[in-house]
Formats: sequence, structure tokens, C-alpha cells
Amino acid sequence: MSLIEDLKAAAVPDWEAYTRHGFVEQLGAGTLPLPAFQDYLVQDYLFLLQFARAHALAAYKSRSLAELAASSSALSSVLSETALHVRLTEQWGIERASLEAAPEKLATIAYTRYVLDCGQRGDLLELNVALAPCTIGYAEIGERLAPRLAQHTDHPYRAWIGEYASEGFQRGAREAVEHLDALAQGSLSTQRFAELTTVFRTATRLETDFWQQALEDSAR
Repeated sequence: MSLIEDLKAAAVPDWEAYTRHGFVEQLGAGTLPLPAFQDYLVQDYLFLLQFARAHALAAYKSRSLAELAASSSALSSVLSETALHVRLTEQWGIERASLEAAPEKLATIAYTRYVLDCGQRGDLLELNVALAPCTIGYAEIGERLAPRLAQHTDHPYRAWIGEYASEGFQRGAREAVEHLDALAQGSLSTQRFAELTTVFRTATRLETDFWQQALEDSAR
């Protein structure tokens, strides 16, 4: 198996809690309250700005042209992803300046700064493992929810599901999997795998907290 499959197998409860969270299930069913989605999308835009920085850090820590190319491609994908957020928030009358000026909430700060910290103190593999739940998890969610669009012709979250189910995003996720395997360079020691599993599980739990934040804050 690839490294990501090994990591997911070592973190099944955490991965299931993230990819099948109530926010995701309601979004897929089209029953997610719009305020929860709006709250999430604003925070996710701020989240992506920090993830762009993390991919830029990955480029800085790269030692080969192939590693630089992989980091550059991932950074480009994140920047393109923000276009969806800008397009949707503009529909609600939120201008880009207001979007960028929105305060980061605690779960947003916790997750993004954890990833950046992994990059600053660890090596390129550790940083990419910390980034993996976002890219790979969203691709998995998008692919799983895509059939709902055919069942629900006026699905309120069609644009979001379509973005993450798209071939472009799916290809980026496959490239992230391949990049992880290239960085791992075959088998890892038991200790090294345990360290990476801790990083992966922590980042995955922080993804879950990010969904939960939107549900709880919008319900207040």
C-alpha cells in the first residue's frame, strides 16, 4: 500500500470522524443550514491562505527539482481553490476585502498553525503528511458525494461538491499521494512511521474540529 493508505489504516476512527462528519453528511444531503456553510466557507478561505504559505514553505524546504515542482503544483491548486470561495461569498454580498479582513476562529488558527509548525520544525515529509488530510480527504469526500448531484438537480451545494469531485482536484490528490511515497523512499522505520502517524492523526482531528466549529458557531 501507499504511505497514505498505511496512515489511514492506522487512524481509522479519526479518518471516519473527519470524512463522515455531520457537517459533511448534511452538506451531501443538501440539508446543511446555509449559515453553517457560509461560516465554514469564510473560515476556509482564511485557512487556504495559511495552507498556501505551508506549500510555499514546502517549496523552500525542497532539495530537488521534482520536489520543487510538486510543491509549486500544490501551491497553484490551493490558490485556484480560493476562486470558488470568492465566487460564492460574492454572491452573498461579501467583497474580497471583507473576506480577507474576517477574523480567524480558534479551530482555524489551531489547524493551520499546527501544519506550519510541522513544516518549520520537521522535514519535508512531515510537512506533507500534515497537509495530506486536507487535499486527500476533500478529494475522497468530493468523490463520495458526487452521485448526490444526479439525485438532486437543484442541490444547494452543487458548486462545492463539483469542485472537489472535479478531475482537476482529484488529479491533485493523486499527485499528493505519489509525492508522499516519493518522499518516504520506500519502507520507514517503526519509530518514523509512528511519528508520522501522530502528525497525520492530529491533522485529521483538527480537520474534524474545523467542521464542528461551523456547526456550533452557526447554531448560536
